[in-house]
Amino acid sequence: LIKFIDAQDVLSIQVHPDDITAEERHNAYGKTEMWYVVEAEDGAELISGFKIDCNKQDYLTALRSGGLKELLNIEKVQPGDVFFIPAGRVHAIGSGILLAEIQQTSDVTYRIYDWGRVDNEGNPRELHTDLATDVINFKAEENYKTDYDIVPNKTVNLVECNYFKTNILDFEGSVEKDYNLIDSFVIYMCIEGEFKIHSDADVVEKVKKGETVLIPAVLKNLVLEAEGQTKLLEVYIPDKN
Repeated sequence: LIKFIDAQDVLSIQVHPDDITAEERHNAYGKTEMWYVVEAEDGAELISGFKIDCNKQDYLTALRSGGLKELLNIEKVQPGDVFFIPAGRVHAIGSGILLAEIQQTSDVTYRIYDWGRVDNEGNPRELHTDLATDVINFKAEENYKTDYDIVPNKTVNLVECNYFKTNILDFEGSVEKDYNLIDSFVIYMCIEGEFKIHSDADVVEKVKKGETVLIPAVLKNLVLEAEGQTKLLEVYIPDKN
């Protein structure tokens, strides 16, 4: 599941279960995901995990007293930042952020906190406190941001897990892509500039910033032709063998 999220206001704090829990409770898949920040206003922030190790009781006390944010890891972001969000990690997207989200195909989300918002009739959105508490990973990590280095005209890996592999390609001119060793469709998300896709079936497709295109698994050889400096995300399902 792939999407662009344009957060004009801070989104709810939430968490997703893993595959085992999601199957037991909902007969569904869990959700692991990643974020690539495309645009960010000055001072924009997001939440990823805890800043200190805590336990269930610490968490519930903070949640009930309105102090949950004090336990959470808050990251100031800029374009190009990458965050891997495995199942069990508490997270939220702040206002003023446009990001690309790549995730497992699942709708299972546990909403933890919604900043006290209510609808037009004064009703708050449903929270899933009990369900969420049992799946949260309360351990703090040293670094939540994914480090990587751009290599001009070369494909660089950002995130690889059992569910998806996401690479970034920052290029000018033409780049040849050979997918003969990949048993998967490929998805391109254009995050800067624009480019043309030339396939071995003599099909030409133009892709602009903000657009997404799916390459069928039967197309194995492509030429990507950038029109000026261009940047794209390349996503596919990795071989699990």
